Amino acid sequence: MSKNNSTKKELWPKQQEDLLNILEARFAKNNSLHKGIEWNKVKAKLRANSGKLWSLNEMEKTGGEPDVVSYDIKAGEYIFYDCSTESPAGRRSICYDREAWESRKEFKPKSSAEEMAATMGIELLTEEEYRALQKLGKFDTKTSSWVKAPIEIRELGGAIFCDCRFDRVFVYHNGAESYYAGRAFRGSLRV
Repeated sequence: MSKNNSTKKELWPKQQEDLLNILEARFAKNNSLHKGIEWNKVKAKLRANSGKLWSLNEMEKTGGEPDVVSYDIKAGEYIFYDCSTESPAGRRSICYDREAWESRKEFKPKSSAEEMAATMGIELLTEEEYRALQKLGKFDTKTSSWVKAPIEIRELGGAIFCDCRFDRVFVYHNGAESYYAGRAFRGSLRV
């Protein structure tokens, strides 16, 4: 049997417990991110959704430090975002999507933001979600993060990314095929 069981996109019981312990400790440490949300309810929801635990583990393994940021009452879902102070280190130096990756003739990056997110079972943050995250703390003060590009920008060959400098959120554009050592992507997951 495989040691990490990642081909099935599920975690072994010990891996689940280890991850739940990490998430619980982070949840307790960052109370300002999720006021009014009870860990026991989040934990029960996670235990009932092993595939979501696998995705959270992927977020964790790549340096995202996922944490609960809100609860969608209508959908009955807890929303996790990557809450690492800087863009997740294990997802840097990637272009925006597969089309951009294929357009590069040489010096192709290892992957793309959209492909990595899909493989991990998460979504790229939108610009609106990124701005909401920045209201919870200071993120990406030295790095930047790809966010979901509007279709009209992507159709013209571009993509957008965000960061926080001078206590302000900035939204920039770049060719979707570009990649930098200080740029990754932040994801979200609904459980």
